[in-house]
Amino acid sequence: MTSQVRGSQLARLLGQWHALPGRRRSPDYAALAAAVRGLLADGRLPLGVRLPAERELADALRISRTTVSAAYRQLRETGHLASRRGAGSWTMLPGTHRVASSGLWTPSDDRDMLDLGIAALAAPPQLLPAARAATEDLPRYLGGAGYHPTGIIELREAVARGYTERGLPTRAEQIMVTSGTQHALDLVLRLMLPPGGGVLVESPTYPNGLASLAARRARITTHGLSTDDAGWDGELLLGSLRQGRPKLAYLIPEFHNPTGHLMPAELRERLVATAHSVGTDLIIDESFVDLPLDDTVLPPPTAAYDRHSRVISIGGMSKPYWGGLRIGWVRASAPQVQRLAAARVGVDMASPVLDQLVAVHLLADAPAIVADRRRQLTAQRDVLIDALAARLPEWRVTVPRGGVTLWAELDGPISSALARAAEDEGVRLAPGPRFGLDGTLERFLRLPFTLPAADLVEAVGRLAAVRYDLDRAVRPQWREPAVIA
Repeated sequence: MTSQVRGSQLARLLGQWHALPGRRRSPDYAALAAAVRGLLADGRLPLGVRLPAERELADALRISRTTVSAAYRQLRETGHLASRRGAGSWTMLPGTHRVASSGLWTPSDDRDMLDLGIAALAAPPQLLPAARAATEDLPRYLGGAGYHPTGIIELREAVARGYTERGLPTRAEQIMVTSGTQHALDLVLRLMLPPGGGVLVESPTYPNGLASLAARRARITTHGLSTDDAGWDGELLLGSLRQGRPKLAYLIPEFHNPTGHLMPAELRERLVATAHSVGTDLIIDESFVDLPLDDTVLPPPTAAYDRHSRVISIGGMSKPYWGGLRIGWVRASAPQVQRLAAARVGVDMASPVLDQLVAVHLLADAPAIVADRRRQLTAQRDVLIDALAARLPEWRVTVPRGGVTLWAELDGPISSALARAAEDEGVRLAPGPRFGLDGTLERFLRLPFTLPAADLVEAVGRLAAVRYDLDRAVRPQWREPAVIA
């Protein structure tokens, strides 16, 4: 079923769309068409969504139907709208342009490169002591085969305790340990998504999540996030679920990657209720849940509102601890965990026992480690924001209340061009289109604050110089792709 946006919803997205007064005032229909194109370019209005009828939008905007008709006609002429008599009008991009996110990018060993493509921290000092302690625990496992498809019991109990402490009572039988959060997502999709199944995701969203969905040949629809503090438009999100009735929805409610938004409790509750009513299962990515900043109080976990086993939570240790420790997990009902374990046996059997033992020791020291991480990230975030304000004041950022990334709105649709040019100056970037499906988001750039403060200041200085030169020089068009995590 095609998703549709109502007149009142589109009016709210358009905001102050009217043409500016003055000598060069453009007609209202041109301003309306330009505003719709801007929503498409930002990813706030998905492609393939049916727009309201001309009369409905005219009533919502309190303008004449003639103005809406002229705006729709201009959108058709520019290739942003396709219409069929009696069936309506659908959003599109000129020339059916699409940019896929494969997620398969190769890393560089250039130590002089300031890599802002990877949103992850270096290992904490507690990692080495934890590794030494894990080797001392290892002998008691050496008498067995070493295969534990759901994970060793110590780690499953530790992860379950973490959920219980967050207000979501959890048993070890509800946890399956995986080789990272990405592996957890892949296994859940293998079990729950038939090829070609429908999935709703946010726009923007995590590129490697899109890659996993593409591997399953999923039919992806998107819900556009706003650039302000609100993030999710609850009415539009729940409306997309009711209209599309997707098999799954993949969402990142805690310090969303890349925008940093935090979903409020009220919307979480409504989301779970709506998903149950339409038969949609929710995959909730909690990669950043351990990293609230500025004393932000977390809402209850999304699964706390689940009474029908509709919510599967995935998480891991890459963001608060270290990406090189490939430990993730799935929290679901005990029967779902058993089905996931059976599906896993045909993929990789089990996660390494030694890595799991390291994770047990790190989780035992979690309060101290995570508190240090939060202090570090808060200081680095503030340094990055100050540097951007000083060197690139035309860029707009919303200060995230947690996580590790800023989502910067640039002064033009230059994200990919800026990334190509910055590579020559020793800065690797994750341009906005990597976080979407359709070649949109060119006015946005994800900037993690995981590098040391001095490196962040240096990176912003280089970006400012590149931005100054961008309109004045011809840059090479092809670059080796880079890891975005």
